[in-house]
Amino acid sequence: MGKSQFNVIIGKRMKRTFFRCWFILGLLLGGLVLVSALSLFQPIPTRAQVLYFTPTPNENGQIFYTVKEGDTCISVSLLNQVSLDDLRRLNNLDADCVLIPGVRLLLGTVEPQPTSAILPTETPLLPSPTPFRGTGRVCIVLFNDVNGNALAEEGETAISGGAISITDRLGRVSLTGETSASLEEPTCFDNLEEGEYNISVAIPEGYNPTTLLNYALQVSAGDNSVLDFGAQLSSQALPTPVSEGGRSPLMAVMGGIILLAGLGLA
Repeated sequence: MGKSQFNVIIGKRMKRTFFRCWFILGLLLGGLVLVSALSLFQPIPTRAQVLYFTPTPNENGQIFYTVKEGDTCISVSLLNQVSLDDLRRLNNLDADCVLIPGVRLLLGTVEPQPTSAILPTETPLLPSPTPFRGTGRVCIVLFNDVNGNALAEEGETAISGGAISITDRLGRVSLTGETSASLEEPTCFDNLEEGEYNISVAIPEGYNPTTLLNYALQVSAGDNSVLDFGAQLSSQALPTPVSEGGRSPLMAVMGGIILLAGLGLA
């Protein structure tokens, strides 16, 4: 075999190896792009928030709350608008504030109104009175749902700057506001007349919702309702993690190409 023929054979082998390397590199890059696209467009699960009504006093004027599974001191304090200090003091709770499901917590005491004996009297014939329409209160909370479980828990803070909108079905009420930065002092709307309302929250930029952002609420006289909406930082807003040991994915790809090239020449 002459030297020129040997050079031609070597050149053909190097050319085939070169094209193989570029083909494998294209497959690797295409796989990385596909995995990144799937992670970005993965749907975010949502849960419906829970509508809660404040417990009413018993015959002795005491207001109790029964601990449910997953309750924490901060969630009970938020739902019932009782400070954490009062909750611990009334129930002899320590700093850890551990709650056991099924146990009743004392939220406060009100003075019972004495009832006086009613003597029968002659009732005169009067025109039918106009039906009474009372008012209720609605409070809105937007919390930073760090773990994405749609529950306000210890360590999770409030998110301020969320846009609140409250409208009724008849188009007579249109209220707006912003979410508060405090879980213990949420944004509230008083003197809402009885009726059906649509409540929505627009979360600030850089967050993704973890609960539904619209809720249809029936307000009755005397209601004190708390609606909690959850959101968490989007992947674009999270800090970029530093690779361990300073290793680069590109270096790993280049190492694989060099290894494959060596195998092709062998």
